[in-house]
Amino acid sequence: MSPRPAKPGPPTPVPVTPSTASWWLRWLGLALACVVAYLPALSGGFLWDDNMHVTAAGLRSLCGLARIWFEPGATQQFYPVLHSAFWFEYHLWGESAAAYHWLNVLLHATAAGLLVRGLQRLAVPGAWFAGLVFALHPVGVETVAWISEQKNTLSAVFYLASALAWLRFDASRDDATRDWPNYALATLLFLLALLTKSVTATLPAALLVIAWWRRGTLCWRRDVVPLLPWFVLGLTAGLCTAWVERKFVGAEGAAYDLHALQRCLLAGRMLWFYLGKLLWPVDLSFVYPRWPIDVSDATHFAGLIAAVAGVLALWRLRRRSRAPLAGAVFFAGTLFPALGFFNVYPFVYSYVADHFQYLASLGVIVPVCAALTLLLASRPVLRRIIPAALVAVLGGLTWRQAHDYADNITLYRATLARNPAAWMASYNLGMELAARNQTDAAIASYRDALHVRPDYAEAHANLAMSLLTVPGAKDEAIGHLETAVRLKPELWQAENNLANTLAAMPGREDEAIQHYQAVLRRRPELAEIQMNLGIALLGRNRQAEAIPHLESALRTNPDLWPAHYVLAHELLTLPGRHAEAIQHLEAVLRLNPDYAPARELLDSLR
Repeated sequence: MSPRPAKPGPPTPVPVTPSTASWWLRWLGLALACVVAYLPALSGGFLWDDNMHVTAAGLRSLCGLARIWFEPGATQQFYPVLHSAFWFEYHLWGESAAAYHWLNVLLHATAAGLLVRGLQRLAVPGAWFAGLVFALHPVGVETVAWISEQKNTLSAVFYLASALAWLRFDASRDDATRDWPNYALATLLFLLALLTKSVTATLPAALLVIAWWRRGTLCWRRDVVPLLPWFVLGLTAGLCTAWVERKFVGAEGAAYDLHALQRCLLAGRMLWFYLGKLLWPVDLSFVYPRWPIDVSDATHFAGLIAAVAGVLALWRLRRRSRAPLAGAVFFAGTLFPALGFFNVYPFVYSYVADHFQYLASLGVIVPVCAALTLLLASRPVLRRIIPAALVAVLGGLTWRQAHDYADNITLYRATLARNPAAWMASYNLGMELAARNQTDAAIASYRDALHVRPDYAEAHANLAMSLLTVPGAKDEAIGHLETAVRLKPELWQAENNLANTLAAMPGREDEAIQHYQAVLRRRPELAEIQMNLGIALLGRNRQAEAIPHLESALRTNPDLWPAHYVLAHELLTLPGRHAEAIQHLEAVLRLNPDYAPARELLDSLR
């Protein structure tokens, strides 16, 4: 029996070319819908790590801009285009959180518009429907309402613009007539996307998926060869990001110790989690529970087995339609960098996050919207009502979710309401409350964090500082500081605070000196610790040892006026050093003109 011939695939799509005015009016409507949906977040402030993305004081000069490009570690992640954008934005509007929020919404709306353009060029049904769903889906709130995730929105604009330029290039048929200027433009835009966020390295693979969906086959010379340089660029960017995540961000250690099988099981579960949040976007959270991965539990294999079975089923379905398989491959492939095979820092809190699937969501949104559009094509009334109702519901969910991003306290409390075990949220909430002098509430939050993660050194250290303000809690505070030092010796701030506390307690000065010395053995460049040690030595009448430490502190930081004042006092007791003491007192008044004790002492010497 001869094999049954495959059904022919869809004909080559005919691009849709809407009138320019009509298209821009529709896009303005989409952008306005975004603004309305995100209104609760537009007046919000900076969140969690936003201060590490908005340009730091040391990087605001032209030399700082050069450091952004050529000094890995100068910024939290080595994304020079992103941090250059933040650099320019800071010089435009400073630290106005509202301006950053408005820009992120505009970038998101622009990405949605580029998506519509691309789908129209590919003649995908329901292009505007898909664009609106992408623009208003609540899974995007974490990206759009969080200033740090400008890396997502800006890279998406470059990614989708690059794909559009590639499609124009791909429309040319042979080497003689191919549109090489558009190829160069597409390559430049892809490079900008990579330097904004390296997850965009999946674009060349996505373009091959699109080519296979359109033609049912791939041609090595036409489809693959032009993308080979892109694969090299993407691989380089991915390896660079993985190195930066380990060396500078801290994505290594016990929290990331997963073997190959665990990572495969994790990837299977993550795929279904992300798909579920796209199809049923409820209980969205800034931090989701961190799952255990147990290879001895047969149920943990369910996600991976189901994923493999799903791909096999879609492969068999390809004779009827390649679109579902293409969408699934795009979805899983774009998620691949965040599926657990590479360490990324947020895995210490949770293996999943809404912003990880910002671009990947297109692999589900586009096929579902296209299928629904085709299904309703013969029902004119339902064709308008159902998409409009779906978009309205998604917009309402986004508006509600955007309220969570108004400020840090609101965000952390909303997170804990959905995930009480989110120790990161408890700890950060404690710091926010402590900064507002809500000491009792801060202590309770720190205790909640330690209840979930008792080995969290930073929580012990910050709990101790809050306890030190509570009468009768000093001994407990010292215990937490000692625990923090034992758990994380490199946390020098905790050991310094422990030493400061002991130095103020009669009979424990020598313990304080030992802790100061321990910090300096690891961090001899810390001027404040040199000064603190000098003061502690003076308290034990060890002047000869103390003065070199005070002088060392001032060599490191000449603006440390308390060290000038203490050193001046000691020099006045030594023969022949009064002139030096006067110089130090003058330095105190130059640095802190309102410090009356220095002025009075200096006047008494003249």
